[in-house]
Amino acid sequence: GLKHALSAKAKSASLIIVDELKLAEAKTKALAANLETLGLTNALVIGGAELDQNFKLAATNIPNIDVLPIQGINVYDILRRGTLVLSKAAVEALEERFK
Repeated sequence: GLKHALSAKAKSASLIIVDELKLAEAKTKALAANLETLGLTNALVIGGAELDQNFKLAATNIPNIDVLPIQGINVYDILRRGTLVLSKAAVEALEERFK
């Protein structure tokens, strides 16, 4: 299930961990450029329990980029996107969940 999907992403080097998912302004163009710089054209981005509204709004109109809070993490979305991006808060929540 979920552990297997996460392991598969880690093994295929398709897992990225970032400090936080925050934006000063909800600018889609700026976020799209940043994601493209990181090579993220098809990704699932998982934040903590509370998503930064500016980040969420900016990401909404970017094709092939999905943003979910940690509670929404699921196998289908992980496997559907090429890269999985986790915030540190998401990693901490997953560690708690799998204890």
